[in-house]
Amino acid sequence: MPETRSNMFNDFSRLMNDASEMAHGVRREAEGAIKAQVERFLSAMDVVTREEFEAMREMAIAARDENDRLRKRIEALEAKLGVTSAT
Repeated sequence: MPETRSNMFNDFSRLMNDASEMAHGVRREAEGAIKAQVERFLSAMDVVTREEFEAMREMAIAARDENDRLRKRIEALEAKLGVTSAT
């Protein structure tokens, strides 16, 4: 009788192990399907990536800095010429 219980526990243990592995496989497959669906959805919405956003942000900062530099240069030239700015 003890050997029968041991076999039964071993079988039950294998069954639970197999069920656990199957559950992990189903989880990975579901995650992959959801990720693919979200990527298709975002692609259809024409959403920019973080890298693209950061690159555009840096370009905007550089353009603003250049505008400030040019504004100061124009103001200095106008002051030198004695012209008042229209703004």
